[in-house]
Amino acid sequence: GNHGYYDYWIVKLDANGSLSWQKSLGGSEDDLATAIQRCTDGGYIVAGYSRSIDGNITGNHGDSDYWIVKLDADGKLVWQKSLGGSEQDGATAIQQCTDGGYIVAGYSKSLDGDVTGNHGGFDYWIVKLDADGDIDWQKSLGGSDDDFATSIKQCTDGGYIVAGASYSYGTGNNGWADYWIVKLDSEGTLVWQKNFGGSEEDGATAIQQTTDGGYIVAGYSSSTDGEVTENYGIFDYWIIKLASDGTLVWQKSLGGSEEEKATAIQQTTDGGYIVAGRSWSIDGEVTGNQGLYDYWIVKLAANGIFVWQKSLGGSMIDWANAIQPCKDGSYIVAGWSNSIDGDVTENYGSGDVWIVKLKDYAVGTSGISGLIVFPNPVVGNTMHVEYYLSAATEVDIRIIDVLGRCVWCAGAEPETVGVYNRELDVAGLASGLYFLEIRTKQGTEIVRWVKA
Repeated sequence: GNHGYYDYWIVKLDANGSLSWQKSLGGSEDDLATAIQRCTDGGYIVAGYSRSIDGNITGNHGDSDYWIVKLDADGKLVWQKSLGGSEQDGATAIQQCTDGGYIVAGYSKSLDGDVTGNHGGFDYWIVKLDADGDIDWQKSLGGSDDDFATSIKQCTDGGYIVAGASYSYGTGNNGWADYWIVKLDSEGTLVWQKNFGGSEEDGATAIQQTTDGGYIVAGYSSSTDGEVTENYGIFDYWIIKLASDGTLVWQKSLGGSEEEKATAIQQTTDGGYIVAGRSWSIDGEVTGNQGLYDYWIVKLAANGIFVWQKSLGGSMIDWANAIQPCKDGSYIVAGWSNSIDGDVTENYGSGDVWIVKLKDYAVGTSGISGLIVFPNPVVGNTMHVEYYLSAATEVDIRIIDVLGRCVWCAGAEPETVGVYNRELDVAGLASGLYFLEIRTKQGTEIVRWVKA
């Protein structure tokens, strides 16, 4: 059902990841969806941008517009709206509000049509819609240079919190680009705004209000000064926790010597945070990279302490764009991939949508969780072992053959809380089936593996 060039492509999956339905929406030009949310009526609201003036699209004002689409539960088009002016406008985030309407954030370079108040270059452009998609109010926010909003959420007080990147010195910028966090009241009036970053490029991509009334923000940073206290390479994940008034509570850089950019963050039921994005590193806090960019999933505790990480992908480029905790305690991750090896079992051509369902590290009585051996079967003389330790204890790693004999033993050593990634030399073992045992004083975890 593609209408020409890029279309919005909306896909509904069942709980097992099987296709329920799919829908192509757009016109003869480029139409790219960037955000989707399920609505209280069981349907879906979708935001992005469109350059088309035909097909499903009416009312384009020039160049690209915000294009907002309402679908019912079966993916049928209920209504669509083009919002913007004669210049470039693109929506990046949308959320249904408590009044049944919608709040939309993105960027605009226009100063006509639906857009008023542009300050220069691109501005944050915040639009409040009613339940039928008509504009209640709109607000341009920014300075004389470019400002791009990437995430918006309604707060418990009925107002809104917005995050993105600002290149404008008029907003209090610390350098090239900063995280720019803006708090609005329910009518779009500015309550406060804060810049966070250093002298290099820093950009926020996701924000969420936390259960304590503050905010958690994820994005990327190449700075090593200002509020950024460390950097491991080109770009790092940079996670900041804010109080309700925008005061910085803590900040955390995560990554290796290459490039990491976080694109999504959610608070988890234990008060911690799950972060998704992309990584090119194979050092620092990143292990298991399978080539070029991988999905990189990071779990943090409530205080920002690193808990565990997972690289997912193949030998080509794999970028995670969104993550969501599920009711069963697992996580669903969405992005795109042009790999056809590693964790990626098939590819239909060029880049595909790649959806991954992950289990969390459910800690057992042994205090160990997430125990894996990779690759499995083990090819060559090195075996990689990963596990998460929930409490400090002595750990004894052993390899047992099919006759129950211990054929390799490291001996008990004290270990602290965290994720462990070990390389074991198995050159002396013959090909065949083995069991890896990790023993603590509380219990034992076992995983079966094969040496090729």
